[in-house]
Amino acid sequence: MSAAFDDFKQSLKPAEQAGVQALHEALLNQGCQAEIKEAKSGYTVSYLKPERKTLANFVCRKTGVKLRLYPEGLARYEAFLSTLPEAMKKAIRKASVCKRLIDPDDCNPRCQTGYSFTLDGESFQKCRYMAFFFNVNESTLPSLLAFLEQERQAAAATIAA
Repeated sequence: MSAAFDDFKQSLKPAEQAGVQALHEALLNQGCQAEIKEAKSGYTVSYLKPERKTLANFVCRKTGVKLRLYPEGLARYEAFLSTLPEAMKKAIRKASVCKRLIDPDDCNPRCQTGYSFTLDGESFQKCRYMAFFFNVNESTLPSLLAFLEQERQAAAATIAA
């Protein structure tokens, strides 16, 4: 484990450290490289896939550490979203709408397009940066790990196809 990751982990509340460690290991096991930067409000830790695309970020907030996911294979496992705990579903529903999906001229042209998906039978078009932005805690950890596993399987299926 790198000294920078140790410093990041030590900056967290003790109750958050085990979950962050488990997610860190899961992301590294998927072949991601961790990039750790110290920001004004705390650390930002990004996990990049071998092709240099970001899969996830840890973001420090006053309310605690959060994990932002950027699932590329979501279309392959969209039904999984319905298995998430209600608090995580609520966070998804509450996320900002993707302006680029609704009207491409209504957002910065350099902004990456968000996600179109169905959750519990309802269609959504959510911003890439807010759609899958979850608190990291004891209750969300199993679902976050399952989400990462779904993404890993989708990526493997894409490579095999």
